[in-house]
Amino acid sequence: MNKDEIKKLFYNKGLDVVGVAPIGPYYELRKILEEKVNANLVTGMEEPDIEKRINPKLIMEDASSIIVCAFPYYIEQNQKSNISKYCYGLDYHLVIKERLNNICEEIKKIDETFDYKVFADNGPLVDRHLAYLSGIGYYGINNNIITDKYGSYVFIGYIVNNYDLEPDKPTNKTCIKCNKCVKYCPGNALEGNYKMNPKNCVSFITQKKEELTLEEIEKIKKNESIFGCDICQQVCPHNKNICKSNIEEFTLNLITNLNEEEINNISNKEFKRRYKNRAFSWRGKNIIKRNMDILKEKSMK
Repeated sequence: MNKDEIKKLFYNKGLDVVGVAPIGPYYELRKILEEKVNANLVTGMEEPDIEKRINPKLIMEDASSIIVCAFPYYIEQNQKSNISKYCYGLDYHLVIKERLNNICEEIKKIDETFDYKVFADNGPLVDRHLAYLSGIGYYGINNNIITDKYGSYVFIGYIVNNYDLEPDKPTNKTCIKCNKCVKYCPGNALEGNYKMNPKNCVSFITQKKEELTLEEIEKIKKNESIFGCDICQQVCPHNKNICKSNIEEFTLNLITNLNEEEINNISNKEFKRRYKNRAFSWRGKNIIKRNMDILKEKSMK
């Protein structure tokens, strides 16, 4: 199958933001990653081996291209929420993997020589860099990838595969650099030059297992979210008048608030059973309860 036929397959499944990234190695990225390590700007959630992050052939020896796809998750939601928008629907890891695996299996039925590996925020490669290289979006000052149709409210999935598909070109569009994300970031994580300190990001702090500092506790209180943070996306002009998600798993059976009484009254085991298919569950009940207690303390003052 050629690139146009493969893209059409995605479009027919409702996935209309698709591009092809080159196979690298991405030497331009190595310098950026090394600078982050040297400046201690890593969270421990990243792949520690930089070579694995810049060379797809370490994932698949006969890799020849990478198909990159954006999965939109934005929905209009007016009531106050205490978790990030990306957690409202089903766990995006599960949704993306299932959808991309199904498409790959369709390709394999047509051509049994097709070989692939699917990733959704769980591989060593830098998915935002792949999204940029494939032309499906461009970087915002807030470090998010911005797409024309869905803004930055997208998850990124990618398929390392053995098809020699011609790479798409990065877009020449850029963030308008209004710096609203820098101004309103509750963690002061953004520097305004496309760089950030991820350790100051409130989304990271709400998921941090280690004991929180007093400064980190104050940042959670300022943001009033028990899991994740959407501020830099909410204030971003690129997210005005964007299209809503067309993916059922991100639009139905939504959870927009976690209930304090419920969380307090269920065990860790029951929490995992009840919420195993939700993105906010991966750190377990205790982290959620800790953050709830921090906000409760604020409300009692």
